[in-house]
Amino acid sequence: MPTPSMEDYLERIYTLIEDKGYARVSDIAEALGVHPSSVTKMVQKLDQKEYLVYEKYRGFVLTAKGKKVGKRLVYRHELLEDFLKLIGVEQEYIYNDVEGIEHHLSWDAIDRIGDVVQYFEEKEERVHTLRDIQKKNELEQT
Repeated sequence: MPTPSMEDYLERIYTLIEDKGYARVSDIAEALGVHPSSVTKMVQKLDQKEYLVYEKYRGFVLTAKGKKVGKRLVYRHELLEDFLKLIGVEQEYIYNDVEGIEHHLSWDAIDRIGDVVQYFEEKEERVHTLRDIQKKNELEQT
């Protein structure tokens, strides 16, 4: 099981490869706000754990295991963003909130959140009912 830091790298590498067809150390460093030397060290660790294959001076590619984990991590991130939007969290807070909670939830909790999102998305009136409850609660708090 990857550490939270490894998960951040795998998620970013997977996303870059999906978007651009490749992921360079400089792209990863920029996206994560770290030094390229930190990326190189992590890439070496991910190579040791068989999430990717790294060849010095040649780059790296995700293994099947790395792709599977990366895809699941991106799904988790997007699902949590969808969930927070659904429950009415303001857009400006969503990214940081997801970054703060995504590593602390079990996959069982992620699956249950997926069920809740699906429940609300299946019938739009459920979202409207939730918004009505939120408005009522806001009025009662003032």
